[in-house]
Amino acid sequence: MLNNLRRVVRRSYRRAVDLSHPARSPLGSAVVNCLVYRNGERQDGCADVGEALHRVRKTGDAFVWIGLHEPPQAELAGLAELFGLHPLAVEDAVHAHQRPKIERYDETLFAVFKTVRYVEHEELTATSEVVETGELMAFAGEDFVITIRHGGRGTLGPVREALEADPEQLAKGPVAVLHAMVDHVVDEYGAVTDAVQNDIDAVETMVFSEHGGRGDAGRIYQLKRELLELRRAVGPLSRPLQQLSTQPITVIPPEMRTYFRDVADHLTRATDQISAYDALLDSILQAHLAQVTVAQNEDMRKITAWAAIVAVPTMVCGVYGMNFDNMPELHWTYGYPLVVAVMAVACFVIHRGFRRNGWL
Repeated sequence: MLNNLRRVVRRSYRRAVDLSHPARSPLGSAVVNCLVYRNGERQDGCADVGEALHRVRKTGDAFVWIGLHEPPQAELAGLAELFGLHPLAVEDAVHAHQRPKIERYDETLFAVFKTVRYVEHEELTATSEVVETGELMAFAGEDFVITIRHGGRGTLGPVREALEADPEQLAKGPVAVLHAMVDHVVDEYGAVTDAVQNDIDAVETMVFSEHGGRGDAGRIYQLKRELLELRRAVGPLSRPLQQLSTQPITVIPPEMRTYFRDVADHLTRATDQISAYDALLDSILQAHLAQVTVAQNEDMRKITAWAAIVAVPTMVCGVYGMNFDNMPELHWTYGYPLVVAVMAVACFVIHRGFRRNGWL
């Protein structure tokens, strides 16, 4: 009770300060958009972040959505001071390649998501890029949401359009934007996972085909590496989503937990699919290696069989090539044809025996 009272006092004090001294923070080069929403309806655009925040806190029934793309340290520091963002979260937001997570700093949530995209290719090779990743971050407070995108992936245009088409959902505030973001990201996980299944089916068909090549191991390893990249994006997000859907958090209204629980279920499905695909690739790799071993054994048997066949004329020619004076049938007229005939018959009999046993 006391903590809630303190939060209310802090909010009232902050709002009073903002109304009396509105900060000036013009849009920087990294700002993609700056939008104000009131009761789920989009208001006029804002040319100054401080002015937009002042308008929002003056009425108390709106929020501002600021979109950034790879902001520099100085530009994000200005926004951090204006919105009261935690320095550790700001540092993570500037430097990309963060682990997917959702952290709570007082009354602000900081979220990091890995965005993924399936890279189309005509044929899977040992160097094909199958999964391309990006990074998406978000600060969500009581009356603001700041989204930060790193890399070429993760545009939020479709998310914004979908939310604006549903004013009732958008009226729930910044947490609705956060839910729409994570729902969009998780939906992409599912789409990429389904697309990867086609590559796995193609590799499986090649391995078990009649003329399966011995170079399939490189493609299998490449597919496992790309699947590992997808797992690194999907796996760490499970626990934070469970916390958002089950634990009481000030920023998350109770009625929104159901929405996050639904997203967590979709994420679990994608995680289970990735684990199943990884196990399937292990089985395919083991089967491929077994096929290679069998093929090598067959080659060795063929080489051994032909060596045994060639050994017979080699031995006979070696004996008669020793140039002794007294050798059987050495001066006989039909000696040479007889020896050649014996060698041919012996080679034929040995060859037939190997064919019967499947060595040739």
